[in-house]
Order: sequence, then C-alpha cells, then structure tokens
Amino acid sequence: MKQLKDRNLTQGSILSSLINLSVPIILANALQSMYQLIDTFWLGRLGVNAVAAVSLSFPILFLILSLGAGLTLAGSVIVAQAKGAKNQKNVNYSSSQTVVVIFFLSILLSFVTYHASEPLMRLVGAGPEILTESVIYFKYSSFGFVFLFMFFVFQSLMRGIGNVWLPMYIVLGTVLLNLVLDPLFIFGYGSFEGMGVAGAAISSVITQGISAVIGMIILFKGKRGIKIKFPQMKWDFKWTKQMFAIGIPSSLEQSTRAGAMTMLVVLVTSFGSEVVAAYGIGVRILSLIVIPALGFSIATTTLVGQNIGANQIKRAEKVGDLSAKIAFFGLTGVGILLFVFAEPITAFFVPNDPQVIKESALFIKIMAPSFGLLGLQQVLNGVFNGAGFTQISLLISIFGLWMIRFPVAFLLSNNTSLDEVGLWWSFPISNFLAALVGFIYYKTGHWKGMLVKGRHQISK
Repeated sequence: MKQLKDRNLTQGSILSSLINLSVPIILANALQSMYQLIDTFWLGRLGVNAVAAVSLSFPILFLILSLGAGLTLAGSVIVAQAKGAKNQKNVNYSSSQTVVVIFFLSILLSFVTYHASEPLMRLVGAGPEILTESVIYFKYSSFGFVFLFMFFVFQSLMRGIGNVWLPMYIVLGTVLLNLVLDPLFIFGYGSFEGMGVAGAAISSVITQGISAVIGMIILFKGKRGIKIKFPQMKWDFKWTKQMFAIGIPSSLEQSTRAGAMTMLVVLVTSFGSEVVAAYGIGVRILSLIVIPALGFSIATTTLVGQNIGANQIKRAEKVGDLSAKIAFFGLTGVGILLFVFAEPITAFFVPNDPQVIKESALFIKIMAPSFGLLGLQQVLNGVFNGAGFTQISLLISIFGLWMIRFPVAFLLSNNTSLDEVGLWWSFPISNFLAALVGFIYYKTGHWKGMLVKGRHQISK
C-alpha cells in the first residue's frame, strides 16, 4: 500500500521542524482540554455544587489515566527511535504491541475504577452536598477509559513518526460534536430529559468512542505511516518488558503529578465548596494556558527520539536548547496576559458568583508569573523522555511536587494567616525550584554521556 511521505526530522531546520510538529500538537491538546472547559461552562449554569463535583473527580481521573499515558509515551518513544533509524518493520511491530498492551490495561482500569468510585470520592473529601454527583460523574467517565486510551495510543504513535495533523483533525471533529451533545445531555431538549452532571460525562464518552474507532481503523489500514496487524499483537514478553522500562517511570511521573493534585484537593476541600470551585476553575484555565508548553514538550520528545535513533546526539541537544528558549519566553508572555485578564476570564465560567470569581482570579494571578518556568521544565522533560531516560523526569516531578509543592501548600494554608491563598503560592514556588533542578541537570550533559555509553535500542 502506498503510504504518505513522512517529514524527515533528522535533518534541515530545527526551528521549522519544531513549529511543524508543535503547532498541531498544541491545537490538538487545546481542543482536548475543551472537553473539561465545555463541561465547566455548562455545569456552571447548574450551580457551584455541580462544578465542585466535577472538580473533585478530575484529579482521580487524571491519576488513573496517567497509568496508561506513560506506556503510550513509551510506545511513541520506541516508534520515534525506530523511525529515525529508518526501520519501518520495527515501527509497525512496536505499534501493534503498544495497542494490545494498552487495550487490556484500559479494560482493567475501567473495571476497577467503576467499582471503587464512591470510596475514591470520599478519599478526596467529597462532602454530602456533592458526593452523589461526583460519584455519578466518575462512574460514567470510567466507561470511556477504553476509548480514551485507544485514541491516546493512536495519537502517540502518529506523533512518534511525525504525523501530527491527522489526530488534530479528529479531535476537532469530536470537540465540535461535544459542543452539541453537552448541553443536550446536561439540560435535555423537548421530550429528551436532561441528566445533569451525568450528562456531561456521557457526552464525552460518546465522542471519545467515535475518535477511538476512527483511530484504530486508520492504524489497521496502514496508509498513514503505521500499519498494525493482529498477528503482531501476540504477547511479546521481551518487548513488553522494554516498553515498561521506559513507560513505568513516565506513568509514575504523571501519577506523581496527579497524586499531588489529588492531595491538594484534599487540602482545598477543607475550605468549603466555593474554594473547591475556584480551584477547579483555576486549574482548568491554567491547563489550557500551559498547553503550549506540553505541545513543545511532546514535539521535543519526537524530535529528540528520531535524532537519537539516527545517532545524531548533538542535533538532539540543539533541539532541547531551542525548544527551552521558546517555551520559557513564550509562556512568560502568556503569563503576563493572563495576569492582566484574570477576572474577566474567570467570570466567563461562573458569571453569578463574585466570591468564586475573586478566589479563582487570585489563584491565576499568583500562578501566572511562573508560567515560563513551568514551560522550561516541561520541555526539558521532553528531552529526557525522547532520549528514553524517563526516570529523570520522574525524579524532578517528585522533587517539585512532593518535596516542595505539597509541603509548602500545607504549611502556608494551615500555619499562616494566608489560609487558602497559601495553596496558590505553592505553585510558583515549586515551579521555580523544579525548573532550576531540571535546567542544572540538563546543562551538566550527563544525559548525553549516558546515551554515548549505551543508548536505548529496540529491535525485533
């Protein structure tokens, strides 16, 4: 079958490659985050408790999803290095193995989380006024894990070979569909009765299912640079072990972030529903703004992975240098804009609650000046991940989130007059220290020395 000609990322302009990769990734990530923002917008019309219920569910959902997301990243790194080495056979085989591993993992996670929904919501401090709705939202969301993971696999594999526009178009279509389904399922129309919080989750599951089916069809047809086959999905213990060696640290790194978010929610809930809602809105807006950093991080992972596969380590370092500069200075500018417009942006989501608007805007203003540092850290993680050294990103995240952010949040909110504002200050403090540690390690060049001694090679 004729395949699309993929862009050669191991030669030519690094800036051009970064832009061509990162722009569609940023757009796709921004569109994916719209699922949560659309939910927040419509649920805000139901009241503060509806927003708080979903806000409590999100950190746990992110924690569960991170277990599979790390392995999809591992598949992407392996495929990127195989692509750089011009080994199409390994690209297809590794893709097939990634699909089958993530498929069975997603089924297991969906089953476990559905049955553990109420204990999990109680664990993060759901009060009686929001417990029922948070459990309902979480249960319905767990149904979509299989679909969500399968699309994540498709998206990661396509990014590994540099085909980044196709996933973006699929995400765009599903988000547009969700724009219609969300208010329909939440509020109803005519004889169709609305389902409130549950409706928001159901509409997302439907669109996730559609995107997953489309993605798998494309991979099986094999006309977009990757062709997966059922015979190549036979369990390969040696390959799976190597995938886990890269993927488990990445899963733990993302789980570390999700766990820290969850523990912060436990602290936030002690200040009441209004602060919980303010935190939820602030985190969603911040997640949308930091998407450029994540986009450059993923683009950096692909570029570094392919160049390492082609044994061009110096070029891989140049990728890291340029991407770090763009992320730092670009997101610093975004942070300044967000600082200025914090109140009107927050008021858009909860127009009739002045106290929530005030709290959310303050959270954003405190966090915004550190956006450049957050971008720097994310891009450096992209370098380390592309090189296959995901354990480095894990250690930096543990340091920034568990050794700095959570202790600072606890101490400032419980032992000073700052109260809930102490929670907000923990964000810029941890961003600064984590970025500093990551930058120092990157500049020592130790990661390059590890590559020279023996870089990760996946072969079949």
